[in-house]
Amino acid sequence: MRVFAIQPGAVVESAGLPMVAPDKGFLWIACGRREFELESGNVLAALQLLCGATLFDLHVSDLLNNQLPSHHDYTSLYDILVFRRLAAGHAETDMSQPGAVLTEPVKRSGPPVLRRIDTSPVGFAVFDRVLLTVHPAGCGVLDQYATRLLATAGSAPRAGGGGLPISPADLMLRIVNQMVDGYLDLRRELTRQLDHWQAELLHPKTRFNNWSSLLDARISLHQLDEICEDQRTAIQNWIEALEGWTPIDALGGQRGLELLRVRSRDVLEHIERVVHHVRRLEQNAETAVQMHFSAQSNRTNDIMRTLTALTAVFLPLNLIAGIFGMNFEFIPLIHERAGFWWAMGSMVLVAVGLSLFFWRKRYLRSTPAR
Repeated sequence: MRVFAIQPGAVVESAGLPMVAPDKGFLWIACGRREFELESGNVLAALQLLCGATLFDLHVSDLLNNQLPSHHDYTSLYDILVFRRLAAGHAETDMSQPGAVLTEPVKRSGPPVLRRIDTSPVGFAVFDRVLLTVHPAGCGVLDQYATRLLATAGSAPRAGGGGLPISPADLMLRIVNQMVDGYLDLRRELTRQLDHWQAELLHPKTRFNNWSSLLDARISLHQLDEICEDQRTAIQNWIEALEGWTPIDALGGQRGLELLRVRSRDVLEHIERVVHHVRRLEQNAETAVQMHFSAQSNRTNDIMRTLTALTAVFLPLNLIAGIFGMNFEFIPLIHERAGFWWAMGSMVLVAVGLSLFFWRKRYLRSTPAR
């Protein structure tokens, strides 16, 4: 558990839960999901002292639920946002060792690049002066942002709100935006894996046998699509709830509220880009499979066309051989010394003539690659 007191121009990290809110600024309480489950009584008591309110039992259950989809809920005292991250993360921790990452990874189906994607939810409880975050163990996004927050402390605020966050809602949006941008780093690996499969599917001399992994990839991409849709719905609900807020001093007045709205729309735009990319990958995988079977069908047609042409070439030869093999006593050329060579010559001429005819019609040629 990490606690930060964020004040104008300064960030102070404390060792334990404070009992008094700072005169200016706000508090950020970041704890792991197992830590929150074990220390929920102390955290809720601290929230009661700091904010004059505590979390409802249903919201506590939401923050502890590892399978909860992204969603937004609100009360008159605080807002709840659960956002499933898409990042290369770690497994959950053991109850006996809160905060410690398990050494054994969770076994998932699908190709390696998709198995490394962690979709654990991160919960945010946004009060006027306190932000409570409940995250999975080893969540690198929160650790990275905490390090950046401490490095930014003391620097002059930049235009457009690029310095320290001015409110718990502002801090929450920055963390969510970093989680969304973190998925963009995985796009190259996902695209490279699917491009490899596409090249293997369409290669004319390669026999593709990795159908189980491709099916798992399509299922995983469909699940990612559903997760991204839940993310977009949650942020849209947050933006709608934000329209009813009043510009109080804790938010930075009217300018601070407008900055929250702008940052919320920016996060929504980033999520829509992720949704578009996931759907494009899913469509590419489906298109690659269809093109593979189309190519297989074309190759089969080429083979059948060649075999049919060869059969048509030898049919007249069989007819000539059958005629001269009849058991009649009087057959032309049957008793001639040159009869055999006349029959063989006619067979050769017929075979060569039909072969040239089929070659000109391109019945004996494979479909050229394009």
